[in-house]
Amino acid sequence: MVKRLGGCLCGKVTYSVEGMPIRVGICHCTDCRQESGSAFTYFGIWPASAFETSSGETHQYAGRQYCRSCGSRLFACDAEEAEIKLGSLQDAPTGLAPTYELWIKRREPWLPALPGAEQFDEDRTQGGN
Repeated sequence: MVKRLGGCLCGKVTYSVEGMPIRVGICHCTDCRQESGSAFTYFGIWPASAFETSSGETHQYAGRQYCRSCGSRLFACDAEEAEIKLGSLQDAPTGLAPTYELWIKRREPWLPALPGAEQFDEDRTQGGN
């Protein structure tokens, strides 16, 4: 079984996730743009049972966890799913290609659609990604 390690920029928060993600996507919504400081965010969804925080303490804002020391955005986790910011994984490239894009109506016009990825004007399903 594949085990991926991740963490924050300063190294105080580390986590692991096992197996393959349920799905991988990118999101262009205003929240993701502002939270990431970029034109989109790149994330993977795993079952919550596959995710484990190894070390460190995080702060939370609107369900999103980030490092208290360096501010790295890392993950969001509820009872069912863990959403991992794939840029926080230790090994790059990850080999995890997005299969869908959310909120494409907010995608920058100079940024082309991902070939083969399903496109959604807003959320993939009602209530979130």
